[in-house]
Amino acid sequence: MLKLALPNKGRLAEETRELFDDAGLPVQARGERALSASLGGEFEAIFVRAQDIPEFVADGAADAGVTGWDLACESGRTLRDLLDLEFGSCRLVVAAREESGIAGLDDIRGARRVATPFPRLARSFFDRMGIPVEVVPVSGAAEIAPHLGIADIVVDLTSTGSTLRVNGLREVATVMGSSARLIAGQETGRLAQLVAALTSVLRARGQRYVMANVPRAALERLKAVLPGLNGPTVIDVMNGGDLVAVHAVAPACSIYRTIHDLKALGAQGILVTRIERLMP
Repeated sequence: MLKLALPNKGRLAEETRELFDDAGLPVQARGERALSASLGGEFEAIFVRAQDIPEFVADGAADAGVTGWDLACESGRTLRDLLDLEFGSCRLVVAAREESGIAGLDDIRGARRVATPFPRLARSFFDRMGIPVEVVPVSGAAEIAPHLGIADIVVDLTSTGSTLRVNGLREVATVMGSSARLIAGQETGRLAQLVAALTSVLRARGQRYVMANVPRAALERLKAVLPGLNGPTVIDVMNGGDLVAVHAVAPACSIYRTIHDLKALGAQGILVTRIERLMP
């Protein structure tokens, strides 16, 4: 049974469990504090800190794991990015105090002190930019460092930038983007089915299944309304007269417009449902 390292707490852990549950791999643990569990009877999960997962996977203690791509890169270990899980999106950014006069990388001169929980990534970034800095590793939130005189600049994660602004900091540059990823070491062949299962759930989340009875005469115009994956499926309706049943997949973000356009074509009995999985 393959072993997966999953985050043990926080929003990352919650969304990971939700994704695996939707993929038919629910967490089956003996209790809330259990350090391991079965994932639908197909995999064994071990619950550890998100920042430790790259090490567990790289060392072979787990066959794969779920963690932030920022943490995987900061570890410096050789890991493969198997799948972007499309949650936990954030950016690792360079930020400075509003009154510092630093508005861009060109304004950074001399050996400035940079406080960051990501010393490896920060050092690599400034080396690439050819900017000499002194990296000061910190274990917690770095936003307070400039106010305490510990550092002039911070390199830290942000989602919306609101925490930086509240603490009087402005973004100077983006080091990298990040999100939750399924990572593995070099051996990935046995993980293909897991990747396929998770991908099918992610692909379905932004789509809806639409069914409607549409006048046969409107089928040519229907293609523009419901292009579907490979065009809409058209089925004859028993005793339907000039109506045919049309089934197609449509983007969830524009489903309100799709329904309006179907009504304009004379569609009847419109039904929209969620999709649990979607395979190409």
